Amino acid sequence: MLAMLAALANPHRLRIMAALETGGRNYVSQLAREIGISRPLLHLHLQKLEGAGLVISKLELSHDGKALNYFEVSNFAIELTPAAIAEAAKSLTSNPEA
Repeated sequence: MLAMLAALANPHRLRIMAALETGGRNYVSQLAREIGISRPLLHLHLQKLEGAGLVISKLELSHDGKALNYFEVSNFAIELTPAAIAEAAKSLTSNPEA
């Protein structure tokens, strides 16, 4: 849960999630154009989202033989309740700097 919340705490990543949810799966170049950010920056944000389990990627070949990395929103649900927060807090270290 902490990784998911941390990944969603960025406006670019929220826009990426919204674009993928409303527009469906998409490949990096097209998604970068739609959102208006560079492909390298988009890749960094997609890595964070994928690492948190919020998006999944799949490499496919286009009709002309180009490799395209498609991304789509994964099937997830976050239940944010006081009990869920208390459970997540158990995974924290005692030293906030660690």
